[in-house]
Amino acid sequence: MESWWRAVEYPAMRWDIFCKVIDNHGDVGVCWRLARALAHDGDAVRLWIDDASALAWMAPHGFPGVTVLPWRGDEVAPELLAAEAAPDVLVEAFGCDPAPAVIEQFAQAIRSDGRKRCWINLEYLSAEPYVERLHGLPSPVFRGPGEGLSKYFFYPGFTAATGGLLREDDLAARRDGFDRAAWLSAQGIGWQGERLVSLFSYEPAALAPLLAQLRHGAEPTRLVVTAGRAGAAVRALCPPDEPGGALSLNWLPHVPQEEFDHLLWSCDLNFVRGEDSLVRALWAGAPLAWQIYPQDDDAHHEKLNAFLDWLQAPAALRRFHHAWNGFAGARLEWPRAEELRTWADTVRGARARLLDQPGLAQRLRSFVAQKS
Repeated sequence: MESWWRAVEYPAMRWDIFCKVIDNHGDVGVCWRLARALAHDGDAVRLWIDDASALAWMAPHGFPGVTVLPWRGDEVAPELLAAEAAPDVLVEAFGCDPAPAVIEQFAQAIRSDGRKRCWINLEYLSAEPYVERLHGLPSPVFRGPGEGLSKYFFYPGFTAATGGLLREDDLAARRDGFDRAAWLSAQGIGWQGERLVSLFSYEPAALAPLLAQLRHGAEPTRLVVTAGRAGAAVRALCPPDEPGGALSLNWLPHVPQEEFDHLLWSCDLNFVRGEDSLVRALWAGAPLAWQIYPQDDDAHHEKLNAFLDWLQAPAALRRFHHAWNGFAGARLEWPRAEELRTWADTVRGARARLLDQPGLAQRLRSFVAQKS
């Protein structure tokens, strides 16, 4: 039966999404997924981005309806601005402050034609209680070219009272039809039926004991290490002339977003980091370990615990996350087989709860329609 939110139709809209790349590709990953989701349903999207280099491997073929435009500091090229009229929706991702010239064009259009347009502040993902309180609230603009307008907080989240999570309509069907062995073979990963684990991380202090436990474990493990910070961290801890014991390593280059999904679908346990890969690991439905982005004074620990509470994480999964994220006194211990089965049940249960809700793009389009 078709879900009610997929049956609702909205008129096509034009979107400007502003993305400032800070580090680690998560910001551009989220913005690209959002732009693609909106364009997939017939909207026109301009993605203004100050560093589009990651899209060369993340989205090498682009997507129909999405135009990627350069943005440097506060400046945009006048000819790009003049090429099209003001958008129906202006999205600033993660409080990045869109270029003043685009805000001025947006504000002038509202004043001149009287049409209602919407300014969205797309916020960071969190399971903390404040998200439900602040989601959808207006924030008046008191200075600058947007003075007199309001922007609306839009918080991604895990509950019906938030903005939801990004996903494609056909995600579950593609996951069900996925051929694990064929994909691994195509990547040159010589899988022989051993346990498969993916690693997409920063440089956690617990990485060294994790590798040691896998190396000396009773069960063979193949660790697929992603490019970038995770790869550099593992190479620093695993000299090439040392025997690997029960641990085998494969090195995955930077891959498009779809192929990263395939990696998560292939593995028996996924180590992920940041926001975008956490969401994709939830959709994968396999046991996961999340390394949250570290903050000063360990403020990220409260955010992690809020997620574990929503996840309904069993004690062993909670302890593992605490050790992986550097909680004082927490010691990393590789889970027993029965614990891994419980972790898988936990993630699949969470995924089922999320699939009962509309995704972020659907909720965002509905929110904008209500405000417009």
